[in-house]
Amino acid sequence: MLLALFGSVVIAGIVGYASERSAFTHNGYIPSIIICVGGAFLFYFVRIMFGISFGSPGLDAIISSIGALIIVPTHYRR
Repeated sequence: MLLALFGSVVIAGIVGYASERSAFTHNGYIPSIIICVGGAFLFYFVRIMFGISFGSPGLDAIISSIGALIIVPTHYRR
């Protein structure tokens, strides 16, 4: 179970980096990675406490990271 947490964090970091690299977001690399890792942590603990899941822990990490990037705007465009 602990390895799933580490894997979720790694996948979330990769999703955060890829979202900035592909211009999906314009937050900066570090803020996007932090947002994704936070979303992955949150959903991992929700999965443990309530049993809510989309499938494997990797798929959960990807979906929660993208969701966190959409929900948490940190850069307002003009």
